[in-house]
Amino acid sequence: MANVLRIVDANANRAREALRVMEEAARFLLDDQDLAASIKQLRHDLATTLGGIRGLEASRDTPGDVGTRITTATESRRASIADVAVAAGKRLSEALRAIEEYAKTLGESASIADEVQQLRYRGYDLEQRLHRRLATGRRRQWRLCLLLTESLCTHHTWQQVLDAAIAGGADCVQLREKRLDAGPLLDRARVIVQRCHRDGVSVIVNDRPDVALLSGADGVHLGQTDLPAPEARKLVGGQLLIGVSTCGLDQARRACSDGADYCGVGPMFDTTTKHKDTIVGPTYLRQYLAWDKLAHLAIGGITPDNIDQLARTGCRGVAVSAAICSAVDPAAATAALLATLRP
Repeated sequence: MANVLRIVDANANRAREALRVMEEAARFLLDDQDLAASIKQLRHDLATTLGGIRGLEASRDTPGDVGTRITTATESRRASIADVAVAAGKRLSEALRAIEEYAKTLGESASIADEVQQLRYRGYDLEQRLHRRLATGRRRQWRLCLLLTESLCTHHTWQQVLDAAIAGGADCVQLREKRLDAGPLLDRARVIVQRCHRDGVSVIVNDRPDVALLSGADGVHLGQTDLPAPEARKLVGGQLLIGVSTCGLDQARRACSDGADYCGVGPMFDTTTKHKDTIVGPTYLRQYLAWDKLAHLAIGGITPDNIDQLARTGCRGVAVSAAICSAVDPAAATAALLATLRP
């Protein structure tokens, strides 16, 4: 029994230490109060659960533990600060599993194994959340993203609009063609990527992580009813940026927790491009900018005539479709929009 208590105690220490490392990452690296609080709560709940095992701390024998002198080369090296937290998450899962299994032999304390199992499930969820946040969160703040849709290009071809928008200063292009089949969509994405990357312009593909990956795009943008961001991340790993459309801070917080890199923020104004029942307007943009956890692209009915309302909130990036695609002079329209935004 004494040896089992030593095993549980050693792994309890490993678990608490791992949770502390994870908590510090959420607190100081990510400034994520909710995630840090959840990790802290798990640490306290673990201590409460293990407090029900009599004689646990009395069993500790650090000088007599032969394992303290066993190390591997990888333990002394971490490629990045993110790897520190990720390694801690893996240690947590391993330690809780060891406690769960050995606690089953502790007689009257064996019921604690069931409690530890639930803690292990919570720990796994927190590890995944932390991993998603640390693997992403790259603040790529574009100033103007052209939402390129062929049906809106009334005066020029979509290729001409693309060239003109780049000439006018667009630093990102989102391919938004919901009616194109997968094959033609991939072909078009590849043409856009080749053209944009020549001038250092980013490319985002709407809705389709598979097309974004195959075309060499920089990211994929997802709506609230599209593939969830965590599932998309399983497909694309760290190869793509992931953006998520939001119309309120609850959705923005979820996107952040899910590992998104930026949020679409809107709709700002009435638009004929896409029907929306609710126009959240600059009020939501101000809330988002005060929250300021992820990069943003304000979206929805933005024109040279109303963009000043967004500029006054401190907006740093917009996504625009009809105001550029349908313009007689798309380059001039792009430049006019950018002239109002702060650098």
